[in-house]
Amino acid sequence: MSFPEDVRHSLQLTPRQLPSRYLYDPLGSALFDAICELPWYGITRAESRLLATHRREIFAHLPGLTRIVELGPGDGRKLLTLVEGVPARVDAHLIDVSAGALARAAHTLSDAPHVTVITHEASFEDGLDAVAHLPPDEGRLLALFLGSNIGNFDPPASTTLLRRVRASLGHDGALLIGADLVKPEEDLLLAYDDPLGVSAAFNLNLLLRINRDLQGDFDLRGFGHRAVWNAACSRMEMYVVSTCAQRVRIDAINLDIELAEGEAIWTESAYKYSPEGWMHQLADAGFEPLAQWLDREDAFALTLAHPIDGPA
Repeated sequence: MSFPEDVRHSLQLTPRQLPSRYLYDPLGSALFDAICELPWYGITRAESRLLATHRREIFAHLPGLTRIVELGPGDGRKLLTLVEGVPARVDAHLIDVSAGALARAAHTLSDAPHVTVITHEASFEDGLDAVAHLPPDEGRLLALFLGSNIGNFDPPASTTLLRRVRASLGHDGALLIGADLVKPEEDLLLAYDDPLGVSAAFNLNLLLRINRDLQGDFDLRGFGHRAVWNAACSRMEMYVVSTCAQRVRIDAINLDIELAEGEAIWTESAYKYSPEGWMHQLADAGFEPLAQWLDREDAFALTLAHPIDGPA
């Protein structure tokens, strides 16, 4: 569905929701880059440490690598850290729905002269299809899914996406994927509701985007940010919460909604894993781990896996 269709559908669900992929407009992407610099958000630092420390080991598993496909490249710094260990020229295909994020990542990777960057402004699924229809390449392909972006998908959806990635790899391709691990609730809450309010601004910006792009009349002064650890489902949940009873009109989709005081709109889920549970999820999607590296300081796992022969 398109942005207008998704917003109309999701705001009429019970409970009300908004798809997390729409958090990443140009302002949202910039705010997320700022979140990654906060002392309470350790995902980016942990993954960057693992990439810098183990990149030569990673590429030792991938002789003949000629093509990298990254889902959600962010600002490109993690891929730049990784490709400093690439021994030869490589094409890097970057897939994201955010044109701004793709532009920033491409600019960052311009510092790697042995890397040719090709951007695909598309959903992950459509981008993978576009890469699959490229002329055949005799080299190997590595798919990257970093930043624990897989955690934004519930288990059935993440398994479906991983199977799509698996189908795009060919018999000798590989997947390098980052997964955030379960940690103390206090640490998780600080990461998703930081004292500076950057996470709140990132979340509330989605309402601003609806106002701008769909002629909505959300009064941001009447909404707050809430982050909740759902231990039963092993996920962080983010909401925008109405602080008073109010009526909202969105002209472009001809929608009126009545919000009660305290009513929440669910905007994002971020699943957290155990190392063993994560290995089982990869196996369910048709992957066999080749190696796994753990960052103990910030509880993060980086896993290199390859497709298992036969259907997943």
